[in-house]
Amino acid sequence: MPVNDPVVAEQTPAEDHTIDQCWDRYTDEEHWVWDTLYKRQMNVLKGRAAPEHFKGLELLDLDQGGIPDFDKMNAKLRKLTGWEVVPVHGLIPNDVFFNHLANRRFVAGRFIRDADKLDYLPEPDIFHDVFGHVPLLTQPVFADYMQAYGEGGYKAIEYDTIENLTRLYWYTVEFGLIDSEDGLRIYGAGIVSSESESKFCLEGRSPNRIHFDLERIMRTDYRYDDFQQTYFVIDSYEELMRSTADVDFSPIYERIKGLPDFKASEIVGGDKVYHRGTQEYAKAGGLEKEVEWV
Repeated sequence: MPVNDPVVAEQTPAEDHTIDQCWDRYTDEEHWVWDTLYKRQMNVLKGRAAPEHFKGLELLDLDQGGIPDFDKMNAKLRKLTGWEVVPVHGLIPNDVFFNHLANRRFVAGRFIRDADKLDYLPEPDIFHDVFGHVPLLTQPVFADYMQAYGEGGYKAIEYDTIENLTRLYWYTVEFGLIDSEDGLRIYGAGIVSSESESKFCLEGRSPNRIHFDLERIMRTDYRYDDFQQTYFVIDSYEELMRSTADVDFSPIYERIKGLPDFKASEIVGGDKVYHRGTQEYAKAGGLEKEVEWV
């Protein structure tokens, strides 16, 4: 739980870890932070983000100014795909997270980053969660994928393979690229909500860009504290659905359990490689060293 949000601190979460958004309690400064981030990202994402992201922003009227009111936003979202966004007090247990997704509820933080720390994000805030994730929930196929992912989480708990399933989420929902008619585009929320990574993932010579492969991803480590060393590319959202919906993950978990992980920087036999990265950014120290990457 973010210690600087008294509105969160004063609430007792429900059994499913949800809280009230208390939209009328946001300050002018908090709304200013949202508007500043929104304007900046819209400029950065031109020619970089997937068209479905822009379409989702339009369908939900997220350009109206200020932090969105979940009640108003959810009224539109439910009509489109049956999803809704629910605020939570902070990090929640895996089983609760999967249950929300399986029932078409996307969990989001209520708080927004401080005005003097626009580029510093120790944990996901409402801008990341709503601007980054929610637009694609207006698209039926991607919305179905997210529900299927939640349903698959129960089996991951049963097989003790949460980390493997987390990697699938990380490399698709958070840091995924899609091969569009106009070239590679961003759909992952962790990228579309980041000014610098929006450029790095597509234009940087350092990271690998490799085609999506379910089992490969489940065995691949990732960076949680810096830009990714590898990005995985899908042909379509339908490809994501085919990899999860009506797929029995049991034999997959049996096959990969006990197998060694692939390094985040690694290219292995069978990879369809769009770009073999130099890895110079990571080798030089990444964000800590403010290295050049283009």
